[in-house]
Amino acid sequence: MIGKLQTNKVKFLIPLFDYLHSLDNLKLAQKIAKQEENKRKKIKIFIQVNIGNEEQKIGVSVDYLKEFYSICTKDLKLNIIGLMCLPPNDLNTKVYFSKMQKLTKEFNLKELSLGMSNDYLEAVEYGSTFLRVGSKIFGQRI
Repeated sequence: MIGKLQTNKVKFLIPLFDYLHSLDNLKLAQKIAKQEENKRKKIKIFIQVNIGNEEQKIGVSVDYLKEFYSICTKDLKLNIIGLMCLPPNDLNTKVYFSKMQKLTKEFNLKELSLGMSNDYLEAVEYGSTFLRVGSKIFGQRI
C-alpha cells in the first residue's frame, strides 16, 4: 500500500497487503504491531522520511529517524525493509535522493522507495529499488 494510512484502517491493511510504503508516525507503528500480532502476519514496511522538513508533508524527520527506527525494530518488532520519501517539488531532487541513499546505507537497509513519474530516472541513479510511476502508466489525474 502506498499513501497515507489512517490508524483506524490498519486492521484492514494486514490481511490485504504485503507492503506498506508510508509508515510515518509512532501511533501508526504501534497499531500495525498490534494488528500483526492479532492476525499473525508480518508485512514489509518502509519508513516515510520527510527529507525536506516540509510542514505540509507527513513523514518522520531526519533528526528523529534513528530513534523511530530503533523503536519500530527493537520494541515493536516491525519488519522495516527500507525508507521512502517524497522530496520537495523543486528542480534538485538529486540532493534529497542522495541523502536518502546515505540514510539507507546507514541503517543497513536493502530497499529504497524513491522516484515518481517525473523523476524516476534520477531515483534509479541513487539506488531506488521501488518506483512509484502511476501517471506514466495510467495518465495524469483529473
